[in-house]
Parts: sequence; C-alpha cells; structure tokens
Amino acid sequence: MLVRLMYASRTAPGVDHDALLGILRQCKDNNPALGITGLLCHCSSSGIFMQVLEGGRTAVNRLYLKIAADPRHTDVELLDYAEINERRFAGWTMGQINMSRLNPGLLLKYSATPALDPYSVSGKVSLSMFDELVATASIMGERG
Repeated sequence: MLVRLMYASRTAPGVDHDALLGILRQCKDNNPALGITGLLCHCSSSGIFMQVLEGGRTAVNRLYLKIAADPRHTDVELLDYAEINERRFAGWTMGQINMSRLNPGLLLKYSATPALDPYSVSGKVSLSMFDELVATASIMGERG
C-alpha cells in the first residue's frame, strides 16, 4: 500500500547550510533502497522545512518517526497523510524546491503573508500550495 505523508518542521538552532545539504544528501542516498520518493522545500529566511514523502506505508512511517526524532529538526508537525493509488513524485528520490525563484504572490494565494508558513494553514491547503510550488518553482537536484 502506497501512502503520501507531508510534514513541516523548523531548522534547529545551529544547523547551518552544510548540515542542510547533508540532510538532502542523506535523503538521496537512503531513499531509493527504501522505495521512498518525494520533494523537500526549505525556506532559509524562516528556517521552515516542508517535505512530502511517498512510498510503502511501513517505510514512510518509519522514516517520519526518524525525522521527528532528528535533532536537526524542531516543531515537527504532520500536515497530511493519505493512502494513494500512485505517486506524484516517482522520478525524485528527493528533489528540492528552489525557493529563491518563487513568486511571493503564490504564497499570498494560500496564506495571510508572503512567507512559507505551513503551520498557519490546514493540511489540505499546505498540500495544494505544495503542488503549486512544485509546478511553478524550479526543482534542484538530480532525478533519482
């Protein structure tokens, strides 16, 4: 059974750019063997992560629990979880949305301010916003 899980978290104090690259590299290295695909969005100005994970229920659940316990993340919050018939991000072991190319007007469409803040909107709104982020912002990294 395939599931899609979306969560938000904040960067823990002291986590620098190199550590963030390490998180992305870890995803790309470990996810293929787990059958997990997805995308990561990180806003450096707010320190907010938003990530979608897709794969088998057990693998996705275990990875989420590992992320929730990772000291590089704080305020880990589940935004959306659903059984799915097919993956949206099957070609990505873990792509990253390029927030520097994002039009702030897109964020205003879904929230009160032009900032990425999935904590202030519903899970359904976060998923819709994420879909549009994927469609309008370039994705960095290599397809897996």
